[in-house]
Amino acid sequence: MFLNSHRRSVGRNSASRSSFHALPVRQRGSALIIGVFVITVMFLLASALINIVEDGDTGLTQEVWGTRAFAAANSGADAALAKLFPLNGNAGACLASDVWTPPDVTGFHACSVTLTCTAYAVDTVTQYRISSKAVCESGETRVSRKVEVEARGN
Repeated sequence: MFLNSHRRSVGRNSASRSSFHALPVRQRGSALIIGVFVITVMFLLASALINIVEDGDTGLTQEVWGTRAFAAANSGADAALAKLFPLNGNAGACLASDVWTPPDVTGFHACSVTLTCTAYAVDTVTQYRISSKAVCESGETRVSRKVEVEARGN
């Protein structure tokens, strides 16, 4: 009786082993599909992250160059006011169109400034409208800012 029960358990083990070995063979294809799916999802996440980083870089570049252009336009308007109202008291000329060359320093490189001045009289007072447009560019990035200043003289 002991031998028969032992044979039966051996027979069961061998039967369960053969079905156990058949199971991984069936799972090899599904593991491959799951692996390809995971790799595809990771690739899509990586490409989305790259696009987000590139958009952030572009936005930051635009912001920096916009700030430089705004500073150059303000400096151009200041230069036009200094020509129009010099410290020696003599009235300067209001030129319809002028170009101000920014100094060759880090903040102003690759920027150009165009100035326009319009004089008009209100009652007995001469008023001036100075418009300063700065364009800064580097590679594919081109940014412009415009500043208008009004002043009046005696």
